Parts: sequence; structure tokens; C-alpha cells
Amino acid sequence: MSISVPPFPAKYRASGLLLHVTSLPSPYGIGDFGPSAYSWVDRLHDAGQAWWQSLPLGPTGYGNSPYQSLSSFAGNSLLISPELLIADALLDRNDCEATSSSELVEYERVIPFKQRLIERAWTNFRSRRKDLRLAYEEFCSRQARWLEDYALSFVN
Repeated sequence: MSISVPPFPAKYRASGLLLHVTSLPSPYGIGDFGPSAYSWVDRLHDAGQAWWQSLPLGPTGYGNSPYQSLSSFAGNSLLISPELLIADALLDRNDCEATSSSELVEYERVIPFKQRLIERAWTNFRSRRKDLRLAYEEFCSRQARWLEDYALSFVN
């Protein structure tokens, strides 16, 4: 016998907004999970909103569409915040020259810029932040069922 449990309590009401993370303002050419995202959540809360629907957040494939994700589990590295990498001492401020900010994401500029930042952050992680190694290894171990195959897709 199975028992059906409603997903929300009776008479539950809430509201929210749909906004993809890439639409948040950023001096780096694409919105990310940095200070703008925190500010957005605070503004939603202040406006009495309870939900933020953000669309798929996986790494994109053809056409950079969030609906063309290359993985069901991995996150899109374009959504990593340079400001938070600076705060974690994985990047220096001079590594992160701002790109032009426009109304549209210019993927042909943003992708190589963010890839360069991620590569530099990885190098700095290995040399500067050995204190994060245990958390990294635990993550890799917990996510092993998909992570290694996904990572191998980037090996040339």
C-alpha cells in the first residue's frame, strides 16, 4: 500500500519569478552565482516572493541553450562567480578584467574569458589552497558515479 503525500501543506500559497542566472547583471559579460544572485534573492524575499525558478543550470551544448545541456549533474562553469573566486583566494582581482556588459550574452567572448579564469583558479587551487583539498576529494568521491566520465569528455 502506498500513501500519497501532497507536496505542500493544505492551503499553501506562494509566488516567485522565472529568471535565468545568465540574465543577472554582471561586469563579466554573463550573470553568475555571485553578488548579483545574492542581491536578487534578497530582492525577491523583500518583495514577498518565495520561489526563484532559474531554468536548467547545466553546461550548455549547441547554441548555448540551457535546454541543450551536456550533463544532468554538472553545473555550467560560466555561472561561476569571479568575485567569489577572488574572495576564496583562487583568483587575484587583476585576473578578472571586466568584459563589456551588454543586454545580450556574447558567448564568443565570455566562454574563452571564463575558461581562462577557471584554469587559473584551478592552478591556484592546487598551489595556494591546499586546505580545500579534502573537501574537493570528498566531492569527487561522492559524485564519482558521473564525474569521471564527464571530466573525461574534456580530455583532448
